[in-house]
Amino acid sequence: MLHTLILAAEEGAEHEDSVLVPPLAELIVGLLAFGLLVGFFFWKVYPQVRKTYAERTERIEGGLKRAETAQAEAQVLLEQYRSQLAEARTEAARIREDAQAQGRQIVEELRAQAQQEVAEIRERADATLVAERAQVVASVRREIGEIALELATRIVGHELESDTRQRQLVDDFIAGLDEAPRPAAAPAGPGA
Repeated sequence: MLHTLILAAEEGAEHEDSVLVPPLAELIVGLLAFGLLVGFFFWKVYPQVRKTYAERTERIEGGLKRAETAQAEAQVLLEQYRSQLAEARTEAARIREDAQAQGRQIVEELRAQAQQEVAEIRERADATLVAERAQVVASVRREIGEIALELATRIVGHELESDTRQRQLVDDFIAGLDEAPRPAAAPAGPGA
């Protein structure tokens, strides 16, 4: 039995060595399977991974290029809008200045027109006053002439015979009034 135990121990010792070192047949089959797996990977999987990676890289780079292009276009548009805004502001300032100048011109024209109308109204009023004064003077002269004639008739005691003679006397009397020194003129009333 001892012998059997030693054999079993020796076999066990050999068997213990084989745990660390796999059998050659298993090692070859394992290496072949691994080689096939690596070959299949490089034959089918790796090209798909490279293709997907290339597509993604292209899509990202294309997106970056499109973004850069869009950003450049946006910058150009921004500059155009800024220049248009500056032009619009300049135009608005010019329009405001033109409007102010036109406003001043209109005010000056209206002022000149108003002054002209005032002068015309004043001239018409002066002409009306002169005409009214002439009428009043003529009316007063007639009344004075009639009063003077009536007075002369009473003083003389008889009527003056002819109408022409009466007119001659009245005209002479009024002419004498015009030549006589006039008293100081009374201050003009509110209607003058």
